Amino acid sequence: MTQRNRFDFPSFYAVLSTTVKVRNTTWKAVSEQTGVSQTTLSRMSLGRQPDAASLTALSAWSGLDPVEFMSTPRHMREPIAMISKLLREDPNLDRTGADALETIITAAYDRFRRQGEDR
Repeated sequence: MTQRNRFDFPSFYAVLSTTVKVRNTTWKAVSEQTGVSQTTLSRMSLGRQPDAASLTALSAWSGLDPVEFMSTPRHMREPIAMISKLLREDPNLDRTGADALETIITAAYDRFRRQGEDR
């Protein structure tokens, strides 16, 4: 039997929430800009998953790709490589800044990641 992939909604919501903070906006503004009701956004904060249309609107607004939140075997994704890619795509960072942030994040990741037996 093959293991089914699942959508990691808690991670999607956490990254969406970070996007709201980084853009210095409010959930009310997100609702107005996306057409997703404030009720739906409130329910999402409690762990309820939105319908497909709301997920699509929020993904388009935030630039998040829902496919990236599908669970896949751990050996297929390298978090630091994904972060490094995103840092280098950020138009607000030059190469030196992206390199510095990658060094900081890698050091923190190495310090806190679970060791082999917990993976």
